[in-house]
Amino acid sequence: MNDAALSAEEDALEAGRRLFAGPCVFIAGAVTADRLPPAGSPEIAFTGRSNVGKSSLINALSGQNALARTSRTPGRTQQLNFFDLSAGRLVLVDLPGYGYARAGKKVRTQWNELARQYLEGRAALHRVCLLVDSRHGLKDSDRDILELMDEAAVSYLLVLTKADKPSGAALAACLRETAAEAARHPACYPALAVTSAESGQGIPELRALLTQSAAG
Repeated sequence: MNDAALSAEEDALEAGRRLFAGPCVFIAGAVTADRLPPAGSPEIAFTGRSNVGKSSLINALSGQNALARTSRTPGRTQQLNFFDLSAGRLVLVDLPGYGYARAGKKVRTQWNELARQYLEGRAALHRVCLLVDSRHGLKDSDRDILELMDEAAVSYLLVLTKADKPSGAALAACLRETAAEAARHPACYPALAVTSAESGQGIPELRALLTQSAAG
């Protein structure tokens, strides 16, 4: 990497650090589309299978351990939760997890429809982070969301979570397989983030990517 590229990378990391060092507060929750807050500041949404680590990742990005509620019980996030970052510079949106089989069919349908309406029609949405557990890779329910966002022309970034859990070889294999599949999706951002909310791996780099997304 030459000096100019290194300097640009350092600048991006610093911009991400500054943005996510600002106050981050819960501002609204919505269980139906008509209860969504008015669109204003750029929004970054987080979606993924139940228990993939969405709330833990949001907490790690914001540096606040209890901002987004975390639980070992899948399906706890049952609404869209909106968090204001740095006094309106960015809004983080925690979507209900999908693929939780033990939730009732009616509840799963409601969650999925709410997420679909938000993803397809939110003007302020700049990017979606689709979280994938690095121990398991992409599942069919993830692929359904990929196709939805491709059809709606919603830009999304694949984020591998819990990267501290698998072995190095298993993580590398998951990364290769996920990248190969992502390359076939037109709305997918041409890079993957590899993160661990527990160890902090990849968190500064993801902050930098999201800061650039908010400015775009």
